[in-house]
Amino acid sequence: MDSDGKKVTLPLLLAVGTAVIGSLQFGYNTGVINAPQKIIETFLNETWFDRYEEPITKSSLTSLWSVAVAIFSVGGIIGSFSVGLFVNRFGRRNSMLMVNVLAFLAAALMGFSKMGGSWEMLIIGRFVIGLYSGLSTGFVPMYVGEVAPTALRGALGTLHQLGIVVGILIAQVFGLESIMGNRTLWPFLLGFTFIPALLQCILLPLCPESPRFLLINRNEENKAKAVLKKLRKTTDVTADMKEMKEESRQMSREKKVTILELFRSPLYRQPLVIAITLQLSQQLSGINAVFYYSTSIFEKAEVPQPVYATIGAGVVNTAFTVVSLFVVERAGRRTLHLVGLLGMAGSAVLMTIAMALLDQVKWMSYLSIVAIFAFVAFFEIGPGPIPWFIVAELFSQGPRPSAVAVAGFSNWTANFIVGMCFQYVEELCGPYVFIIFTILLLGFFIFTYFRVPETKGRTFDEISAGFRQSAAAGVEKHSPEELNSLGADSQL
Repeated sequence: MDSDGKKVTLPLLLAVGTAVIGSLQFGYNTGVINAPQKIIETFLNETWFDRYEEPITKSSLTSLWSVAVAIFSVGGIIGSFSVGLFVNRFGRRNSMLMVNVLAFLAAALMGFSKMGGSWEMLIIGRFVIGLYSGLSTGFVPMYVGEVAPTALRGALGTLHQLGIVVGILIAQVFGLESIMGNRTLWPFLLGFTFIPALLQCILLPLCPESPRFLLINRNEENKAKAVLKKLRKTTDVTADMKEMKEESRQMSREKKVTILELFRSPLYRQPLVIAITLQLSQQLSGINAVFYYSTSIFEKAEVPQPVYATIGAGVVNTAFTVVSLFVVERAGRRTLHLVGLLGMAGSAVLMTIAMALLDQVKWMSYLSIVAIFAFVAFFEIGPGPIPWFIVAELFSQGPRPSAVAVAGFSNWTANFIVGMCFQYVEELCGPYVFIIFTILLLGFFIFTYFRVPETKGRTFDEISAGFRQSAAAGVEKHSPEELNSLGADSQL
């Protein structure tokens, strides 16, 4: 790749920046429900009273609130599983454009829920925006990876995670009582999601379709070449075209692997178990318990201004994502994941000690802030960004789409379990709730240490060759097609 391969051009920045609005929406809607919890609970109570002429019971309120939080992940589960239905038929850019209809619908449902006196509108709106977010977590990394030059693919690919954490931070700031987190404006806070959707609808038609999609899926070589020239700001795109044609040739030789085949074949078992476990390590680390419920955690810790402490966590989150972008290619994926998991486990122990001793020792509230900040920082060093892109590195072209769908499904399902169950478990365990996450984190650390290979600086072929050798060492015999499908690069 010549020096043009490392050049960041204006059309490339526009394409990547516009796509990442989808990641921002996902982050915003993850964090937005946190700050106005008490105000929305008051709305649920008032609406219940208007309808049934009696106050809502504590258990009904907890159930309604948990559903409003967790239904977002149910939408995400369905959305992440439906990515393939869109991208192969309509293309990457057009898919991103089309699903903004969901963002507008969700904004209307949530924004008018108070006026309509309907918590059902709020819950359906959360489901619809979850559906949008699940689709976006598939579309955005795929589109960015396909428009970026090879030399910049890693750096630009991590902008998906940065978009998510910036979205969470914006939601936390807008959720301040003095801005939109108050009795009057909270519907606007939830409905705000239409503004990024509108911006994306204006900008996406100015962005090109993925050249890989045009060449490999549509066989439109001239269009792909024109798009590359525009993105790279150069007339010579021979190297890019050659790479894509090679990929196209490889895909035609390689068998598409369905999700069922992925589970049935012993050949994919090891990388699949690793991919799923890494996704679970991200969600079951307890990070979303902190994102969804940090304001109430800080309140229990008697922090004077809990909302500002939550925003502080958002700033730490964003800062350490940027740190991760710069160190991931130097330190390696496996190393950063191990450091992150161990650091989070230590922080969770600190958090438990702080919460347990709060009544006896007043300054423990400050220790709880430090513990949460450290928890978030260690998350962004490893378990935050790494599971999103390591899945693509563990599989070659044939099984990759199915593997990404299974990994996304695992991620969103675990997200749903934490969102739905955390409040109930917290009521049962009190200050010791984070001990559960500590045990899980240590389990994931042991798994990563013994089972996850380092993928830094290795080609897809070298990674899958390692799995091929492990599988070949097993008793099962594999067909040449299967062996070709895992690490197909070596067959060229």
